[in-house]
Amino acid sequence: MLPAIVPLLVLSMVVAHPPSSAARTSPWDLRSPSVGGAWAAFEGLVDAELGDQKTGVAELKRYLHRFGYLPSNLSDHRRVASRDGNNFTDAFDEVLESAVSLYQSKLGMAITGRLDGATVNQMMAPRCGVDDQNMRPQRRNSQRYAFFSGRPSWRRKAPVNLTYGFFPGNFIDYIPRAEVEAAFRRAFGRWAAVIPVSFVEVEEYWAADIKVGFHGGDHGDGEPFDGVLGVLAHAFSPENGRLHLDTAETWALDFEKEQSPVAVDLESVATHEIGHVLGLAHSPVKEAIMYPSLIPRKRKLKLHRDDVEGMQLLYGSNPHFRLDSLLASETSSAARIGNVVDVIRGGCLWALAVASYVKML
Repeated sequence: MLPAIVPLLVLSMVVAHPPSSAARTSPWDLRSPSVGGAWAAFEGLVDAELGDQKTGVAELKRYLHRFGYLPSNLSDHRRVASRDGNNFTDAFDEVLESAVSLYQSKLGMAITGRLDGATVNQMMAPRCGVDDQNMRPQRRNSQRYAFFSGRPSWRRKAPVNLTYGFFPGNFIDYIPRAEVEAAFRRAFGRWAAVIPVSFVEVEEYWAADIKVGFHGGDHGDGEPFDGVLGVLAHAFSPENGRLHLDTAETWALDFEKEQSPVAVDLESVATHEIGHVLGLAHSPVKEAIMYPSLIPRKRKLKLHRDDVEGMQLLYGSNPHFRLDSLLASETSSAARIGNVVDVIRGGCLWALAVASYVKML
């Protein structure tokens, strides 16, 4: 009986809470006082728009500058930004409106140019420190994955074998090292399953191709970390090989053991950052591993078609990988969602939608 109950519960929720035409925010909201975050102050900017003068807009401009949405070489008389990104004002001007619109287009949101609730909520979400300059605006029927400028990759003679090692200092002490290493093996293994590249852990950190380390604050690479639920981690394009995670975060591998509301899944972040180390930039596809943000207490481990196709353009396909199996899995998931959408959209279709949903279960 259980499979039949599930869609009926979905139907009751739809009837009780009909869809709204207004923009919806993420189901997870950093504006909750129990969560906070490095960018929680952006909450006060909800509904700000062109012509407004609000305290905090200058900080938002610094955020957009940091992630590639506001240039740093604008003329001084416009008083928007200096080359170091520190001379911002609290005026919501045309340049900021354009930057917000670009942000919305790249993150797959409604393009309004104003700071609606959904946009602010997304901006407050913890994310990767790699900027979005190479990220493509989301459009239908177009390539969405992206590469770093120059499309760098690890140029090695086949078969490609890359080594990785862990920085010996600043290692987190609340998760056994063996479990951290196992999580990274699984993360590297996801990418190795789709491309003809193998990864081997070595003890000598400085001799490794890929150097993984836990660091806090300013750690000497020009990209300082900013505390809890800001930038979670960052990595550099090939063949730099550096992959850094913020020690200020509460990293977790098992959310049943780690109950903190700000816990972040280590394996999910590792999989994302390895994508950067291998040459992928951010993707606008929310389901993709290479989407720039990850909310606390969420695991995101399955490679999306967008991730796979982008990586295979750089390295080719693992001969043992079958893309059709991935597509079949995605089609099955989409079909389930599609049936529920039919329930929402079409009054007389609900019985047929429920029946087909039950059959799939």
